[in-house]
Amino acid sequence: MMGKRKFDDDQITGILKEHQAGVTVADVCHRYGISEPTFYRWQSLQSGNVGLHARRLRALEEENQKLKKLLAESMLSAATLSEMLAKTTKGRH
Repeated sequence: MMGKRKFDDDQITGILKEHQAGVTVADVCHRYGISEPTFYRWQSLQSGNVGLHARRLRALEEENQKLKKLLAESMLSAATLSEMLAKTTKGRH
């Protein structure tokens, strides 16, 4: 059974950013009481997630563009039908 996690994802991200800002791995590990293998495992997991998040974001942006296009087409169709209905009802009165 695994123990309780000492750090949540946001804290891990903050720790990794400290290293990116120029603090040595040894200093970061000492400050937070983690081992260097743990630090490097977090780093590899984080870098793997960056690619995953980028692909997911790109897919969501593409889906959003498709939905916007469908909405615009639907609104145009509804406006055209309303206009035609208005012309038709004017001719009957």
